[in-house]
Amino acid sequence: MTTTATHIDHYIDGRLDDRAAQDRSEVYNPATGQVTGLVALATATDVEAAVRAAAEAFETWSLTPPHIRARILFRFRDLVEREADRLAAIITSEHGKALDDAKGEIIRGLEVVEFACGIPQQLKGEFSENVARAVDAVSLRQPLGVVAGISPFNFPAMVPMWMFPVALACGNTFVMKPSEKDPTLSVELAKLLTEAGLPKGVFNVVHGDKTAVDALLAHDDIEAVSFVGSTPIAEYVHQTATANGKRVQALGGAKNHMVVMPDADLDQAVAALMGAAYGSAGERCMAISVVLPVGEDTANALREHIVAALGDLKIGPGTEDEVQMGPLVTKAHRDKVAGYLDVGTEEGAELVVDGRQTALPGHEGGYFLGGSLFDHVTPDMRIYREEIFGPVLSMVRAQSFTEALKLVNDHEFGNGTAIFTADGHTARTYLAKVKAGMVGVNVPIPVPMAFHSFGGWKRSLFGDHHIHGPEGVRFYTRYKTATTRWPNDSQVRADFAMPTHS
Repeated sequence: MTTTATHIDHYIDGRLDDRAAQDRSEVYNPATGQVTGLVALATATDVEAAVRAAAEAFETWSLTPPHIRARILFRFRDLVEREADRLAAIITSEHGKALDDAKGEIIRGLEVVEFACGIPQQLKGEFSENVARAVDAVSLRQPLGVVAGISPFNFPAMVPMWMFPVALACGNTFVMKPSEKDPTLSVELAKLLTEAGLPKGVFNVVHGDKTAVDALLAHDDIEAVSFVGSTPIAEYVHQTATANGKRVQALGGAKNHMVVMPDADLDQAVAALMGAAYGSAGERCMAISVVLPVGEDTANALREHIVAALGDLKIGPGTEDEVQMGPLVTKAHRDKVAGYLDVGTEEGAELVVDGRQTALPGHEGGYFLGGSLFDHVTPDMRIYREEIFGPVLSMVRAQSFTEALKLVNDHEFGNGTAIFTADGHTARTYLAKVKAGMVGVNVPIPVPMAFHSFGGWKRSLFGDHHIHGPEGVRFYTRYKTATTRWPNDSQVRADFAMPTHS
């Protein structure tokens, strides 16, 4: 069976940009291995057109009252909710994740839209009367200008919606560069923004690879860049964009640990761990990829439960009922993840469950890999140090809470972590001392709600601001203070001393 590949074009200045003679890259359905789309790859000229449209639109959009901007986002939210099933199907067809997971991604993205709809409250400044005689002071938050977002393949709806709703609500205009692996969703969101009444040029989409990224990072008219992806690219984006005078928030990789204490509810911990380690085929920056049972009895019992649960894990195309884990996004990525199973074995870890042995008759063309489990992993191993970004869980046995905490804190990544325990003092100590940006207590994937902010520590974040929530508003605005005096008929004289407001 063959399918006709659709053309996926840029969205610039309020319309699809289908100019001829573009280079294109193939987009695949990961469940079948078939080419379903051909996405345009932007040149520097394409990026220039998008930035120019955004710069022109900024002149009017930045002066639009915040409550008017919020009304457009309210309408956009309703349109996305109306189209949620269709959008989720697009995500599943290009990314591979199960439909329920895709719908959940859209819901989490909409939470940020809902937060952004409250922007009039978020942009309220402060006023101080009579800081000196007849002198008042006021603080303002004003938009930056044209800003850019570069998003990864694993959340084609949610991560863009972590960025542009807050940026637009603050009065900026936006250029989005989604992953070329699953690019359609950003164009669909652009169309819905236009339907909601967003003026042309305020939100633009350019597809592409490093050529497009570099053009965005170097463009003089882009004031800020938001990025989510792997740590090497996050570091590159941060260094390059800041060298070009831009504000940057670059969220990188992770190696999220889950500590399981001897007093934990084991059934609850295993249920949480299965979803956190193997949901979305492990292609989440908040996936649990390392489990740290404390004590040999805890480790042995946990291992037995995980092996049993992996035997019941339902793998298949994300469109099928009751599927819990779909394929990986591309053949190259599937093969890379599978290669780590050889690496771990060579390093001396015990491969308890080998996902390569999972057979799916009738789906041989898909990029499937079963859930895998390593035991007796040690901190010197590559499978422990590196982000695998697939359905591979490593068990590291700790003999004490102190040892487990040290392992987490010594890792170069500090994105998220979790602890499962029934003891409040242990949980509170972990929360206070762990070096990670997001912590779950009996919660496996502690992604903050939209009115908080998302971001890690150490080499999981480059830049000073976390994403969305209050930190997002601060990132997408400049702070300005004004001190005002309206003179009367009193004598005016020069004062050469430092003003003291006395």
